Amino acid sequence: MEKLDLILPYIMTTVIFVIITLIIFRLFNFVLQQQIIKSGAIDDQATRFIKAGSWGIESLKWGLLLFFGGLGLLVLNYLPYEIDKSPFPYGIEAIFLAMGFISYYLIGRRHGA
Repeated sequence: MEKLDLILPYIMTTVIFVIITLIIFRLFNFVLQQQIIKSGAIDDQATRFIKAGSWGIESLKWGLLLFFGGLGLLVLNYLPYEIDKSPFPYGIEAIFLAMGFISYYLIGRRHGA
């Protein structure tokens, strides 16, 4: 349990930073889209395209990354390694995140996004 106590503050700080960054990014993106629509500089087809957006596939990407990242951390919790001397956890976590990106790519390609 000592290993988790050492790494948990870093994980929580990273998660909070990423969540705040995503919220700010989404907010600015929404405000920009609303300003483009209100300016009237684009036609009706472009307005429909902007309103539709790609929120579904974008949310899928982040959901898959968080799922596979959490799955990697869960696997690391049950594998024996020395937290101070081993690069093993970074490799395992990178492999799981890569699996998340690959699954997103395959799903996105299948749906034509």
